[in-house]
Amino acid sequence: MPCTVIVGGFFGDEGKGKIVAYLARKDKADIAVRGGVGPNAGHTVMFHGKEHKTRMLPSALVSNQTRLMIGPGVLVNVDVLLQEIKNFSTNDRTFVDPQCGIIDSTHIDKDTSDPNLNKIGTTGTGTGPANADRALRKAHLARDSIELSEYLQDIPNTVNSSIDSDQTVLVEGTQGTFLSLYHGTYPYVTSKDVTASAICSDVGIGPKKVSEVMVVYKAYVTRVGSGPLEGELKQEETTSKGWTEFGSVTGRLRRASPFNFELAKRSVMLNSATQVALTKLDIVFPSDSGKREFNSLSSQAKNFVQKIEEVIGLRVAIIGTGQELEDIIDRRQ
Repeated sequence: MPCTVIVGGFFGDEGKGKIVAYLARKDKADIAVRGGVGPNAGHTVMFHGKEHKTRMLPSALVSNQTRLMIGPGVLVNVDVLLQEIKNFSTNDRTFVDPQCGIIDSTHIDKDTSDPNLNKIGTTGTGTGPANADRALRKAHLARDSIELSEYLQDIPNTVNSSIDSDQTVLVEGTQGTFLSLYHGTYPYVTSKDVTASAICSDVGIGPKKVSEVMVVYKAYVTRVGSGPLEGELKQEETTSKGWTEFGSVTGRLRRASPFNFELAKRSVMLNSATQVALTKLDIVFPSDSGKREFNSLSSQAKNFVQKIEEVIGLRVAIIGTGQELEDIIDRRQ
């Protein structure tokens, strides 16, 4: 389908980067455009044994034919973006909307020194203060940056024109549904809405342009920073299960809990999801590592997937079974 929006179903860290990268290569995406907050979200893709970590560029960068875009609702750290463009050699296919807000050193300083922000577990990347300045209409924009001048493009116009021409467009969200400023565990949330509707607004497309909304879950729940986490495990139990993870931006230890079926069901509602992707099934069911056919999964893993489907009322269309990009079971019709 021409336009698919990919969003996180829990508290971030669900593996959206892997899913976006897989879809970009599998479906030969023409465009991947990033919505969401900004460089406070890191996405990781393992491709041919090499780990690719991004905070600004869309995760589709491993698909050489895909143009990489950043929508006007996204905050940009110029240094981080330019370094990623250099690292991944995407100079000729990276585009930034002139309306993107810019994070400067004063935003980062405030984010790391404000005790109230520290209390809620901010990433310290300056995104909250930068979004506050944008709401006050005093933030600088990408159009003001000489360093970004060669990358500027009207992203809403480009994306809408591509959809109208039946090109394949992936819209990549950041964070997770329950870190939404409006729908999350306030005040332990990010600085804006990050559900599918908001991600579309970030890149300048209306709801009638969207073909599919894919919500991504991990086979267990993790959360970085403060805030409630129902069923949270003690660190010893997390370690014994092999669920220990660290945030890709902050390096902080992620808190963990078992898969939350009620949150999953609610995120389907909040995002008007039409499809579901499930990642890291192999971490919960190690014997299923690397499998690429649903029928080859263990009965325990199949039952787990089927229970998710029964509760949320949607088919689990894509299942991740390993670190590598191609460790995927693709059940899309």
